[in-house]
Amino acid sequence: MARIGIIGSAGRMGQALAQAIGAAGHDVAGGADKGDDIARLAAVSDVLVDFSSPHALEANLDAALTAGVPILVGTTGLEERHHWLCDTAAETVAVLQTGNTSLGVTLLAHLVREAAARLGEDWDIEIAETHHRMKVDAPSGTALLLGEAAAAGRGIDLAVHAVRGRDGMTGARESGDIGFAALRGGSVAGDHTVHFLGEHERLSLSHLAENR
Repeated sequence: MARIGIIGSAGRMGQALAQAIGAAGHDVAGGADKGDDIARLAAVSDVLVDFSSPHALEANLDAALTAGVPILVGTTGLEERHHWLCDTAAETVAVLQTGNTSLGVTLLAHLVREAAARLGEDWDIEIAETHHRMKVDAPSGTALLLGEAAAAGRGIDLAVHAVRGRDGMTGARESGDIGFAALRGGSVAGDHTVHFLGEHERLSLSHLAENR
């Protein structure tokens, strides 16, 4: 039985996690939110789960390092510096940083990478995602995860080829682009589709989450 500390416990994901942890027979060691003592939570936890915010990541990683406990970072909206912080912390403690912990999404990412590698460069890649009206970042962490998988399959750098939020006179689509489109509304837990668009045919790979 593990004692799991939740950072971002007052949020929707934090509340869902607390229920799931109890249902799985583990203990919630405690919760922490903005302004709380993360180090104290880390000291009484076997593992930390972070679903807070990007600006809190450095302090959360420091708490995990000080306590010597593993940390799962599910916070989305991370930038290059945040990934560097995770990589640096992972030299000392176990760090899992992911935009989605779903088994289905993990499999989807493998399928996307395989499809991107096998289909020629004349197949365009577009990623569409839909989330509830309260989500504050776009594209979603899962969409970016899938974009990274597609880019890896093509052997390209997503940061160079990503195109987000087209608007106005954008000009023709450039070969090698990976497009992102984000919709927000209702109570959608998560809907992601990766489109591979060829001449006169299209392959679409999708994942729909029914809850968090």
